[in-house]
Amino acid sequence: MQQTITQKILARAANRKFVDAGESVWLNVDILLTHDVCGPPTFDIFKQEFGPDAKVWDPSKVVVLPDHYIFTANEHAHRNIDLLRQFAKEQGLEHYYDVGTDRYKGVCHVALAEEGFNLPGTVLFGTDSHTCTSGAFGMFGSGIGNTDAAFILGTGKLWEKVPESMLFTFDGEMPEYLTAKDLILQILGDITTDGATYRTLEFDGEAIFSLPMEERMTLTNMAIEAGGMNGIIAADAITEAYVKSKSQKPYEIFQSDPDARYHSKYRYNVRELEPVVAQPHSPDNRATVRSVQGTTITKSYIGSCTGGKLTDFVMAAKILKGRKVAVQTNIVPATVKVALDLEHELYEGQTLKQIFEDAGCSIALPSCAACLGGPSDTVGRSVDNDVVVSTTNRNFPGRMGSKNAGVYLASPLTAAASAITGKLTDPRDFL
Repeated sequence: MQQTITQKILARAANRKFVDAGESVWLNVDILLTHDVCGPPTFDIFKQEFGPDAKVWDPSKVVVLPDHYIFTANEHAHRNIDLLRQFAKEQGLEHYYDVGTDRYKGVCHVALAEEGFNLPGTVLFGTDSHTCTSGAFGMFGSGIGNTDAAFILGTGKLWEKVPESMLFTFDGEMPEYLTAKDLILQILGDITTDGATYRTLEFDGEAIFSLPMEERMTLTNMAIEAGGMNGIIAADAITEAYVKSKSQKPYEIFQSDPDARYHSKYRYNVRELEPVVAQPHSPDNRATVRSVQGTTITKSYIGSCTGGKLTDFVMAAKILKGRKVAVQTNIVPATVKVALDLEHELYEGQTLKQIFEDAGCSIALPSCAACLGGPSDTVGRSVDNDVVVSTTNRNFPGRMGSKNAGVYLASPLTAAASAITGKLTDPRDFL
């Protein structure tokens, strides 16, 4: 029987040779991820259901990465960190990365990759919808609710329906003005925010396999914006080089069979695509940048799990070098490692940090920051009547703060070009 890569990975996790799309199976979970927003309620449910003295199924497979409401004076945010700390201590969780210590990492989805938790062929669940980011590594990553996470904590298993797969093939050589963000926004405009509900978005083609890992992570990250259960890209030499640099653990590589069954197939030539944005207030409200060029903005925000990786900042620096921004521009590294890399990574003889400072950007501490709005003292948070161009992944009303702000989702190239002019600007004007 022919299977997609997702079917094969779930079959392995279910100790089966074959699983069919639509059937439900018990999966053995390799990693459970949680953070400061969903960790405390997950731990509460775990204790209610399994007893106050229950122990988690395998402390080495639970990863707790506080990242959402970190650099704030908000007492509720601080209380959540205290609850994580307490649970990690009780349970002996070796993979708890505490705030305010040299173990703190930053945004969970990027930190998982940096710390070697993303292994091809494995199954990762997380209490965060963007857990699908990890699918860039040829593995299954999916977001779940707190109750499901509590069940995994107690048993190491989850009952799941095997998703149908949708195949998105991108042919051709990527032009310099196009990024993974443009590709996923193109897809969202075509299939809408519920076009892949409970399905897999599988990405394939020459353009995809030419992308570095961090760009692939942007693609799989936003599978959930189409309602997807997971996004996935088969592991190749680029994946293996990254994985081996972070982990010595064994892994297994799966590929979709040539005549595997798909729900639907979409094919694109990247040479025919152009830079796009998602207009307020939905990730599928696509427009070419050219068609909305000249729209006045008040802020540019370059950060988040989708836009705060080193590759994203290299792209932004290409445009910002030797120029000045016209609006408030926040540079928010996803992780501590990325923040350090900004100080060392050179572009045309200057460090990225120097390029951003010279351009007049402000560089924030690594965390989710304004991507999820956050308490009122959150860096980059939108206020009434703001018009923000942002490299984040969602632009629903209130997502970045004020319900009376408008957010345009864009690539780091578009966000940087727009920061310079103070208006939505096609990056081809600067490249």
